[in-house]
Amino acid sequence: MSIKQDNRPLYLQVIDRLKKDIEKGIYKEKEKLPSEFELAKQLGVSRATLREALRILEEESVIIRRHGVGTFVHSKPLFMSGIEQLNSVTDMIVNARMEPGTIFLSSNVQQATEEDAHRFLCPADKELMVIERVRTANGEPVVYCIDKIPIDLFPRHFDAGHESLFTLFDEQETGPITHAVTNIKPFGWHEKISPILQCEPETAMLALEQLHYTESELPVLYSVNFFRADKFSFHVLRRRM
Repeated sequence: MSIKQDNRPLYLQVIDRLKKDIEKGIYKEKEKLPSEFELAKQLGVSRATLREALRILEEESVIIRRHGVGTFVHSKPLFMSGIEQLNSVTDMIVNARMEPGTIFLSSNVQQATEEDAHRFLCPADKELMVIERVRTANGEPVVYCIDKIPIDLFPRHFDAGHESLFTLFDEQETGPITHAVTNIKPFGWHEKISPILQCEPETAMLALEQLHYTESELPVLYSVNFFRADKFSFHVLRRRM
């Protein structure tokens, strides 16, 4: 059925129509859309108009186009969180009503790098505990975590299967983690991490680099968490000052 034309540009009408069809379940998540020729004919628009609409829908992560294969409905993020809220990965998974899990990869003591010494305000020969883990939701890998903690601040009760480092710091003499400074970086395919997270070649990731502090402004934890961008969505509440 062709779209009902109004005063807006046709490509905007096509965008609205396809979004509504996806919301109604006419096109389901991960389902392949009809070919450009068929879809343009169904909607009663030119292929040029359709391509412009698909380009914008791809930018909005509504669809994903795989070269030589076709156009597919993108999966909706399972986990959504305000970036201004400091939640552990465990809390995010639990809030989505899924079962958190941990695949322990490694832990070892390393000497602080120059960047680490600057972060933790410590000597260059300071030793850090470095932990690598994969966090799972209902058994599916969704986050790759690298955590660095000064060895003298390392939680005494840590074990390989423990899920949230936040809860361990709640019991530390330093006091609990109360805030963090965060940088967000987009990543494409990563030869080590993408296969571990079972990413498709076109699946992007978001890396959150965070330095966590206690209430007394003591830096206690530096983490780099790689989130599957098709599973997680972060938003920011901004207010006009």
